[in-house]
Amino acid sequence: MTQNESFDYLAAIRARGTGELDSKMGIEIIEASPQRLVGTMPVIGNRQPMGLLHGGANVVLAESLGSVGSLIHAGAGRKVVGIDINATHHKSATAGIVTGVATAISLGKTMCSYEIVITNEMGERTCTARITCFILAER
Repeated sequence: MTQNESFDYLAAIRARGTGELDSKMGIEIIEASPQRLVGTMPVIGNRQPMGLLHGGANVVLAESLGSVGSLIHAGAGRKVVGIDINATHHKSATAGIVTGVATAISLGKTMCSYEIVITNEMGERTCTARITCFILAER
């Protein structure tokens, strides 16, 4: 992928396909650029035994968005790895869809950081996460 204003990042992501975990969890990226990504995930199928959206599912959504954003920023042929992620869970969700919006905090030559705000269908914030990814050196 290339960093270009007219490039269709979403089409490139869809052509590449999703990872196994994203598929299992029903994560779908619906908007993509290096500066901002939006993705959705169903609550049903991603709940813990008490019937609430699993906190780890929020983290998976956040990491998926931040990692894809970092990969888009890094460019074609580059690889990225997550080196730090944290999440604060504000409110539970029991059904419906949650939406994550990842906004770039810093897009550098070797590191990228994103803030990810996850909301329920009523627009209420359910989780805030932050991820930092390292861009691996080219070989």
